[in-house]
Amino acid sequence: MPVRQEPIHSGFGAASTALDVIQGIDLAGKVAIVTGGYAGIGLETVRALRSAGATVVVPARDLPKAQAALAGLDGVEIGTLDLMDPASIDAFAAAFLNSGRPLHLLINNAGIMAHLLTRDARGYEAQFATNHLGHFQLTARLWPALRQAGAAGGVRVVSLSSLGHRFSPVVVEDPNFERRDYDRWSAYGQSKTANILFALGLEARAGAHGVHAFSVHPGTIVDTDLKRYMTQEELIAFGVFDAEGKAIHDPSRNMKTTAQGAATTVWCATSPQLRDHGGAYCENCDIAQLLQPGEEAAQGTPTTRRPGAVMGGVLPYAVDPAAADQLWDLSERLLGITFRPV
Repeated sequence: MPVRQEPIHSGFGAASTALDVIQGIDLAGKVAIVTGGYAGIGLETVRALRSAGATVVVPARDLPKAQAALAGLDGVEIGTLDLMDPASIDAFAAAFLNSGRPLHLLINNAGIMAHLLTRDARGYEAQFATNHLGHFQLTARLWPALRQAGAAGGVRVVSLSSLGHRFSPVVVEDPNFERRDYDRWSAYGQSKTANILFALGLEARAGAHGVHAFSVHPGTIVDTDLKRYMTQEELIAFGVFDAEGKAIHDPSRNMKTTAQGAATTVWCATSPQLRDHGGAYCENCDIAQLLQPGEEAAQGTPTTRRPGAVMGGVLPYAVDPAAADQLWDLSERLLGITFRPV
């Protein structure tokens, strides 16, 4: 059954921070993994989860950067992980499973955006490989620990998506741009749609085991490394930098600080308000509205925002259960694994 994409009026909003939404939440004794948890909104997510008492494991591709960023934070462990390297994913997951610990929260936060055409050793396009396939494999390998924690309920997997899902559905027939011209925004959009569909597919398969999945649009946050492949001229044209090249912060238009950007992730990971809403795509600390025909055009696109328009909502193709099943089968085939939660 399709997830009901209707706001529940949580009491939080675009200006809420990660620390705002986690007030009153007790995570003592809980274990969380946050990919990319050493920069940007990932780091803010780690800080919030630690403030509530969780032990947090941060997988990192750049160990020196992670160690520097997380220095002084107790209760945080760092591991080695490269989401474009299947062997690295398996090794990280095996090390965690060998610890014998349950996994209560998995935050699939790491990602890249607007990358020039790059392929991994398998020939897979980098944005799809990093943002979706790597996290699919990681979740699959960590499933025993997720199910172990799920026996008591309250386990959540949160995948970072984006408003950028509007750039493209998942093109199942050619996800790696082998038979069509490469466009970096289409590739990014495809990967972000995949993040939403993965949450939908995981909920359908894992919800009965007490493991619930959500996807998140954090907002437009320019104070992170995600923009590394964009020029200042592009950022000005996108309306996220002013004419002097300074970042614009205006939560009323979803242009947020990192602390505000991490809020929806933390809310989805911890809020009891979402107990019966597994599979939902969320933004601004609420369930996002399903866009109706014509509403997307009225708002503009992520690169051509209409004056005064506040962009939000989710497109129907990103919350289509049939598309989620197609993506699941495609992911298993590309990775050469079977992920059937039991």
